[in-house]
Amino acid sequence: MIYREAGQFKDGYAADEQIFPIRQDRYGIVFILVLAFVGVPLIANDYWFSAILIPFLILSLAALGLNILTGYTGQLSLGTAGFMAVGAFAAFNFMLRVPGMPLLAAFILAGLTAAAVGVVFGLPSLRIKGFYLAVATLAAQFFIEWVLVKFPWFSNYNPSGVISAQPMEILGYAFDTPARKYMLTLCIVAVLALAAKNMARCETGRVWMAVRDMDIAAEVIGIPILKTKLLAFAVSSFYCGVAGALWAFAYLGAVEPAAFDLGRSFQILFMIILGGVGTVLGSFLGAAFIVLLPIFLNVFAHILLPGVSSSLLSNLELIVFGSFIIFFLIVEPHGLARLWQIGKEKLRLWPFPH
Repeated sequence: MIYREAGQFKDGYAADEQIFPIRQDRYGIVFILVLAFVGVPLIANDYWFSAILIPFLILSLAALGLNILTGYTGQLSLGTAGFMAVGAFAAFNFMLRVPGMPLLAAFILAGLTAAAVGVVFGLPSLRIKGFYLAVATLAAQFFIEWVLVKFPWFSNYNPSGVISAQPMEILGYAFDTPARKYMLTLCIVAVLALAAKNMARCETGRVWMAVRDMDIAAEVIGIPILKTKLLAFAVSSFYCGVAGALWAFAYLGAVEPAAFDLGRSFQILFMIILGGVGTVLGSFLGAAFIVLLPIFLNVFAHILLPGVSSSLLSNLELIVFGSFIIFFLIVEPHGLARLWQIGKEKLRLWPFPH
């Protein structure tokens, strides 16, 4: 009853094909956007912006990029952090070496640079798949790190290999405070998330899912396999490249190749597994689980166990966090997005859920 779509009639193709055809979904998205753009800036402080919200949004964007490749197209990748590094260092060099380069143009070019690198390392996907493709993308991770360290040109010949991001400014408006950086990051992530949602439901997304489900059958019905896989690698790497640029400019300010190591790739992979593979919502839920849950566990641990040493509390947080991961994977292997989908199905029959 609460979520029932009975009586919501469509009088044309445009209404039937809109990105959120159910009225409750449209209201929910509007509420979330208003909360994120208006409510959060009113109540959050600089710590929340800098340490929690901005990294959450950026990691959600990177997880969304990986979900396009792994969730929608079925191509397992372990090089996500490497493509983020390409985006970060590309944005830095575009801003440094092109006079008057606009910030947003630098981010777009950084994403396109990461997309080009992703296409190169996506070429083996025509011949190999599964764990073998994961090893190929793992090679991309190590190769990108090696190039950024070996060739000091990318870091402007800084002996430590660290790049310092230039000040962010758009049309004379400086994004120099945590709140402003949060708003810029939120705008970029919201636009790209809606674009991903739209791609997933159009012809491009259907072709990706056909290749994911059975690539031989997809090829038989005329889907160009190589083109489809390389497009998925390009779009995924573009999202990861933009996320890497935001990581360097909006979050850290100064970054080195070690910030985009293999651990970061695994972190993003865990996000889509926990959140839900093949869903846009799952990217955000998985990032929230990985980023926010340890913070809440830390706060509750200090409240419930005030006299316990910090080292013991840290170990307890890791134990509880790992237990939560195992619990959710056992209860719902398809991720948190599937739990939300089940909840919506029950709301359709409320007050008589089965």
